[in-house]
This record gives sequence, structure tokens and C-alpha cells, in this order.
Amino acid sequence: MPRRVVASLLAVLLLVAGGTAGQAKGLRHRAAAAVGRPSILGISHVALRVSNVAASLSFYEDFLGYRALSGTAGTARPLEHTLIAVNERQYIELSPGLAADEDRLDHIAFETDDVDAARRHLASRGVGVPEHATSNPAGNRSFAVTDPEGHAIEFVVQPRDAWPRVEVARPGRSAISRRILHAGILVGDLSAATRFYGDILGFGEIWRGSRSGTELSWTNMKVPDGGDYVEFMLYAERPAPTARGSQHHICLEVPDAEDARARLLARPHRASYARPLEVRVGTNRRRQLNLFDPDGTRVELMEPHTVDGQPVPSSTAPPPRRP
Repeated sequence: MPRRVVASLLAVLLLVAGGTAGQAKGLRHRAAAAVGRPSILGISHVALRVSNVAASLSFYEDFLGYRALSGTAGTARPLEHTLIAVNERQYIELSPGLAADEDRLDHIAFETDDVDAARRHLASRGVGVPEHATSNPAGNRSFAVTDPEGHAIEFVVQPRDAWPRVEVARPGRSAISRRILHAGILVGDLSAATRFYGDILGFGEIWRGSRSGTELSWTNMKVPDGGDYVEFMLYAERPAPTARGSQHHICLEVPDAEDARARLLARPHRASYARPLEVRVGTNRRRQLNLFDPDGTRVELMEPHTVDGQPVPSSTAPPPRRP
């Protein structure tokens, strides 16, 4: 066979092979894109490490008025953590053994309606996931991943007839708040965080704020299927683990910050709480009262609306420039 004919046949075969490989790659990409994201309904819980469980319980129960539950009720495991019930679907998890040089934030958990679909969706978008979700004896299923900043992010399904929901009555009249509105996390790379929470998980940006007016301080990203959100606490230089208590925070919604302050002032635990109780108006024009638990983690009490009922425009300042 002439060389020119052989060369032509080889060229045709290479084109076919290349087209087939490209088509296969395209099919794989479309198949991955077809893995739908399940609903992400809101914040399930925020887990904190604490150095003294008794002192932390006194703060959350005696001062804030919540009820603590054993974190391992109905299981054969020893007591590992304690749950502070905020409402029938949200809680704060306290784990003992905080080291002096350790970050107080352990993880944030989001409630989904299909934990297996959430795992498949994240895997299809290139996020490292475990091989399967895990179940505990109470019937709750979950898995965890790491966001671009290194935070542990958990996705959980908690059936209404399973523990802890089955044991969590609505908090009594003494509870200072009945909703976790948002959780604050440190973010140094806003673009990477936005790709993860926005592009992959479907969170939507609802506001940007600047403390100085020249540099962006916060970005709020709301869950796609609910009203809770995460607040990116932007930084140029990452604080040391022991200095993150104000940035890694929990926000509890209160209808009236002044009323919340008055209730706290009237409680016996106020005598052992050395910090001031001051209601201030934040950059977002909402009244807020900042509290700190015994390990320095900030618990922000914030009203749901601005002081004049008008929305605050988002800042157009650039994010901090990292060195």
C-alpha cells in the first residue's frame, strides 16, 4: 500500500479516536453535571470545643436560658459532647478537651433532605468526600468535607422521629433566642470560598459590608433552600487559633436587643459574667449585643431588621489583600 494512503488512513483513525475520546469526556462531564444538588435547608448545628464543660453549660443554660441534652443519648458510646437545644431543628454542640492553642470552632453542620445525594453532588464537583455517609444508632446520617479555608463542614439528615429531634421540645420562655440565624467563619480567599459555597453548594450572596469603607470586611451567603446564612469574616492575615473567638461566632436572632439585655441583666448568672452588656448598631444597621462564652467564642444576639426598616446597600470595597 502506498505510503500516502497509509498516512491518510492513520490520520482518519486518529481523528476518529480523538473525536471518540472527546465525546466520552463530554459525556462524563455532562453526567457529572447531571448529579443534582439536594436541598440545603439551613444550619443544623454549630460545634464548639470547650475547656470546661461545667462553665460552658452555666453560660448557655443559666445565662442564655437553654436546655442541655446528652450528645450520646440512646447510644453505647461514653459521653462525648453535649447539645444545647436552640429549637427543634437547631442546636449548639459542645465537645470537651479544648487545648490552649486550639481553634474553638470544630465544625458547622447544614441540614439537607438527602445526604447521599449531597455526597454524590459534591463528588461530581471535585470535592473530596468519604466513600459513604455514616449512620448513628439514633438514625441520623451525615458526612463531612473540608471547605477551601480548612473548616470542617458537615451535611446531616435528622429524621423528625429520631433523636435528638424526638427529645427536643421547644425551648422554654427563658431561652434568649429560638433561632441560629448565621454562623461566622474566617475566609482569606473570597473567590475560593464563593466558588465552594456559591457555585457548588448553591448559596447566594445577600450582603457585603465594610467596617472601614475602603476594604471589605464581611460577605453573607444564604443557604439555597432556607433563610440561614454563613458570614465570611474576611482577613488579610489569618489570626492565631486562640484569637479567632470573635470571628468564629454564632448569631442568635432576637426580636428586641434591648429586651434581651434586660432579661440577661435580671438573671443571677449576670453576677459572674464580667463583660459589659452593650447594645450597639452594627454596620448592617441592626441592633446587636455581643456576648462571649467562657472560652471567648462570641455569641451575637441580633435583631432581624434594620433600625429604620430600610435595607443597607452592599459595600463595593475590595476584599483584603493578603501579603
